[in-house]
Amino acid sequence: MSKHRWFEDLNTKIQNGWLLLDEPLNKYTKTRLGGKADIVAAPGTMEEVQAVVTYAYEQNVPILLLGNGSNMVVRDGGVRGIVIYMANFNHIEITGDKMVAEAGAHIIDASRAAAKACLSGLEFACGIPGSIGGAMAMNAGAYGGEIKDIITRATVMDNTGKIFVLSKDELELGYRKSIITEKGYYVLSAEFRLTPGVQRDIDLTVADLTFQRESKQPLEYPSAGSVFKRPPGNFAGKLIQDSGLQGKGFGGAEVSTKHAGFIVNKKDATATDYIRTIQMVKDEVKKKFGIELEMEVKIVGEELSE
Repeated sequence: MSKHRWFEDLNTKIQNGWLLLDEPLNKYTKTRLGGKADIVAAPGTMEEVQAVVTYAYEQNVPILLLGNGSNMVVRDGGVRGIVIYMANFNHIEITGDKMVAEAGAHIIDASRAAAKACLSGLEFACGIPGSIGGAMAMNAGAYGGEIKDIITRATVMDNTGKIFVLSKDELELGYRKSIITEKGYYVLSAEFRLTPGVQRDIDLTVADLTFQRESKQPLEYPSAGSVFKRPPGNFAGKLIQDSGLQGKGFGGAEVSTKHAGFIVNKKDATATDYIRTIQMVKDEVKKKFGIELEMEVKIVGEELSE
């Protein structure tokens, strides 16, 4: 079955969202890289998400769930199948010390909403550029805080379209991993338990963390954020810096001179440039220190055909 047939079929299932054929994904990723997707579907209701997932399962069509595109590199050949874009699911609701956020909400917005409600616990996320869904899947963390510290449960969907709730323990959250990535579940929403705080203290913490991020990270260029996980007993950025790799790369991609843990799209890079630079870093760090860096970013899609 062709992508044109998928498009026709899905058009009957999405009435509240939108659907695009042969859509460039560089418009949706923080690296500003990536070829075209066969189809980008942005459902408008949870029932429409379920309908798309069920259709894809029945027709054996691959699915890629896309939130804020912050921790992902899409290859230049693009993505075959259906990309489900969760931008329409960005509602955040606070009741007492409980926050419920939909998968497409930006975790930065959730952090701001918590601070505004004088709730503490999400300050660490004030600079994380991802979505709630992506943050849940990777147990996102920064400055000593992690999703696992505040999560109570999450509503997810499996690849057949079945929806169910996972408790904190069932999520099996570890360092940049969870049952969500292991099982290929799709996050729909998450519930967090926060702590009533002092407004001035919360604001000062957010201001301090924001300053640290802006002064140390290369936010002036597109990037996938921190590329590598922290090796046990070490720091990826220091290993890369000590390998003399800052400012080096391929094409328009290079290891940031501001923070060695970042690879930036400095000037019209391709995904191939970016991925070659990642591999160069891995090879050089392994050669110099004998340490195998593990990627935190996810590389998806196909190589550009000749």
